[in-house]
Amino acid sequence: MTKTQHNILKDFPEPDELLMDGFRKPDLPVYKVNGHIHTPFSFSAFTGFDQIFRMARQEEIRVLGINDFYTMAGYQPFYQYCLKYKIFPLFNIEFIGLSAEDQRKGIRINDPNNPGRIYLSGKGLNFPVTLSEQNVARIDRVVKENHKQVARMIDKTNRLLEGLHPTFQISMNEIRDRFAKELVRERHVAKAIRITLHEKIQGKAERYDFLRKLYRGTQPEADPGSIAALENEIRSNLLKAGGSAFVPENKKAFLPVEQVIQIIQDGGGIPCYPVLLDDINGKFTDLERDWYNLLERLTSYHISCIELIPGRNNFHVLKDFISFFSQHNFVILFGTEHNTPDLLPLTVSCRNGIPLDEEMKRNSYEGACIIAAHQYLKAKGEPGLIKADAAAGITKKEKFVALGNEVIEKFITQ
Repeated sequence: MTKTQHNILKDFPEPDELLMDGFRKPDLPVYKVNGHIHTPFSFSAFTGFDQIFRMARQEEIRVLGINDFYTMAGYQPFYQYCLKYKIFPLFNIEFIGLSAEDQRKGIRINDPNNPGRIYLSGKGLNFPVTLSEQNVARIDRVVKENHKQVARMIDKTNRLLEGLHPTFQISMNEIRDRFAKELVRERHVAKAIRITLHEKIQGKAERYDFLRKLYRGTQPEADPGSIAALENEIRSNLLKAGGSAFVPENKKAFLPVEQVIQIIQDGGGIPCYPVLLDDINGKFTDLERDWYNLLERLTSYHISCIELIPGRNNFHVLKDFISFFSQHNFVILFGTEHNTPDLLPLTVSCRNGIPLDEEMKRNSYEGACIIAAHQYLKAKGEPGLIKADAAAGITKKEKFVALGNEVIEKFITQ
């Protein structure tokens, strides 16, 4: 068993000593941040940590946040790479919860297709992290239910494949061994089908014909040589609602919102709401179309941290949204996710590659500083950003930003 890595933040000077330097600086630097990426420990565009950190160094990313679904198993290798590349680590996690009341009312929260379903992230968890036995059991139960669903999808897919090719089969064990570090998701199934297609069937015309039969007559449109397009098409035609290998999720695969928040806090983290915001047609979910309504909901959950994936948003909509929630003293974080097959840059930008402006970059870095300060204080055995601070709207924001900046500077220059 690999020995758990020591968190060097424990060895940093005390807060007052760090802040003496921080408050003497006339201007806060603005380092490039990506606070939300998925790694191969859930599903990721990346082949491994080597690729992630080579890209981060090339793009001059200085703060990076791991944000896998349901698992913290990637924290240790992620931290070791952060030490090697001198990139400050943000330790995060993501859950899909369920609000039964919103589901009954048909209210879409931050999932555009499933009423009541709510994505929530935990930011700045402890490292090393421990959870109570009860919360470990809760996560294990959710993962088990997800794996049951995926296994049934694989069974249905193999029944479709039986009549198309004598040796074209996929298995849960093979997918776990070849493509998944921890959590097996439907995207792994699509990846396995795409790779097996290239291994078993030669020729572009033959692959098109095979896919047409697999799609039950629907004409393939993706180029079989395009990894992302083909995997997305396989997932859409087979594994999503209406697909011939689709299996609906069991309600046991989702935790109530209150339990998700409790797990995040148990791990030392800050509950954070991932904002979907506008889609390509300018539409919003039922909850997010009214920003005051969203503010009220988040306040009721004692959440005052939000994160955005600007690559899916209009620049001007994003700008107005950030301004609104900044006025209400929310911590604001940006990321790219990278939880699809598309290997995009790590540098955060808005839809159509429009870059963030200087104010957005500062919002992003200040948010990262607050999370860094929280992680540092927790490592020192102090409360960090406690619930009372969050409910009050981060009244100590300037102090957290200054402290977090000093922590980041010390980590990346040591």
